Amino acid sequence: MKRTLATAALALLPLVQGAAAPRTPASGTEVIAGLPRQDDGLRALRVAVAAAPRDPVPALALARRYVALGRASADPRYYGQAQAVLAPWWDKPAAPDGVRLLRATLLQNGHHFTAAQAELRRIVAGDPGAVQAWLTLATVQAVQGDAAGAVASCGKLSTLASQLETFACLAVAGANTVRMRGAERLLALGLEREGDAAQDIRTWAQTMLAEFAARRGDAPLARQRFIDALRGAPADSYLLGAYADFLLDRGRAAEVPALLRDHHRNDALLLRHALALRALGRQDALAPVRAELQARFAAAALRGDAVHLREQGRFTLHLLGDARGALALAQRNWQVQKELADTRLLLEAGLAAGDRPALRPVLRWIREQGLQDVIVARLAEQAS
Repeated sequence: MKRTLATAALALLPLVQGAAAPRTPASGTEVIAGLPRQDDGLRALRVAVAAAPRDPVPALALARRYVALGRASADPRYYGQAQAVLAPWWDKPAAPDGVRLLRATLLQNGHHFTAAQAELRRIVAGDPGAVQAWLTLATVQAVQGDAAGAVASCGKLSTLASQLETFACLAVAGANTVRMRGAERLLALGLEREGDAAQDIRTWAQTMLAEFAARRGDAPLARQRFIDALRGAPADSYLLGAYADFLLDRGRAAEVPALLRDHHRNDALLLRHALALRALGRQDALAPVRAELQARFAAAALRGDAVHLREQGRFTLHLLGDARGALALAQRNWQVQKELADTRLLLEAGLAAGDRPALRPVLRWIREQGLQDVIVARLAEQAS
């Protein structure tokens, strides 16, 4: 991820060219933005790093904390802060193992998948028992559409990780293939057997199971699984986004604003909020949210940040009505990652733009993979 603290700070700019006009606060006491409060633990980690700037141990602890905050909030600025903490070792091939793994994780989060894979392969070559490295490698391979490679990486975990972690890894690897139904059954079995698994692993598994049910068209089961997952992780950003998408697809947009009320700092979740307002016909409420999203995407472009191409494509298609622009974004995005949402966006944009020839590669990929999803199947039939 080519982002430092200085460039990450661009995300704090509230307005950019093309956004709403600047406004002068009425007084010096007016609150114009709220920033997340830093806890004492984070402050203590910063103090420890400042006291020993060349010691990787406190630096890794602080960087991992930033990564955790980034995952919880889907705010890429935390990843930039994590990289800044690791700056003394960032470009060193012989960096400590913990730094190398976190470096690979940050490269993955920045969608630098080729560099992330290279780093992860070096790690597992030197330490075949590196569980997290195998898990991360499998995830990167699955995101890029390399299901066979992801299955091979998951296979390395059978004697290294818990059964649930192994099954979850295999579920990720098989999600976009003909093996999806088998992956769902295997994952459900693993979750049942390991009822005392750590909450983050349970949330990961429950979310995938909910998505699998939705993809099969079993809406009641999917809804129950989403609700069960939210009981254990009510603030998980990925889970909230997945459930919001489920509600939007099933004509339940009225439930989305309350679900996402406290999560508008997250670009992806603010997008779902805007899509719900559009579906509900609340144009007055939608206008400022649309302007805010446009400002955020413009700021990301200034940073050279391509992490949110999928969200920008959805915004461009559904909230700006620019099918041709959305298709260009969807094509760029699909060259980098090939998850279900990326495939669906490309189909939707291509159909809206009336450009069926542009969809031939994705239609061929769907057939080759055996991808299963009731909505994508309907879109693919329209595009054929």
